[in-house]
Amino acid sequence: MLRTRFASLQAEQGTDKRAYIGRRSTMTTAHDVMHPGCERLRINENLTDAARRMAELNVDALPVCGQDDRLKGIITDRDIVVKCIAKGKNPTEVKVGDLIEEAHVWWIDADADIDEVLHQMAEHKIRRLPVLENKELVGIISQVELATELLELVEAISSTSQ
Repeated sequence: MLRTRFASLQAEQGTDKRAYIGRRSTMTTAHDVMHPGCERLRINENLTDAARRMAELNVDALPVCGQDDRLKGIITDRDIVVKCIAKGKNPTEVKVGDLIEEAHVWWIDADADIDEVLHQMAEHKIRRLPVLENKELVGIISQVELATELLELVEAISSTSQ
């Protein structure tokens, strides 16, 4: 992602890597690092369908939205195992909404700076952070996206010192 942004920036503006890296921290937002257009589950879907969707998408969690299309929470494959299957419940009979706790749903605005993303994830000890724009779910940030972004930054910095 960073490499792509650098290449397009360099092509458009003739900028070298050092200048790009210097500006990177001011231009990286939640929108820049999120996984866009993430799939979502509906609160009334059963857990079998939820697990099937996670398997098809090769993800371990999905955001959950209500009938009003507003974010209600996130459900993980571990939630399905621990809160349903391990308790002897039938996942076909249990709805996604049954596992969503009434706790606060943490999210971040798409325009938020990457420092705020990191702060929110660290402070609340969460691995995934839904991204909202005008109260609409537009993506999700996971530790994977952040690790990828960091790796690309390290590679870009390393290439400037050669």
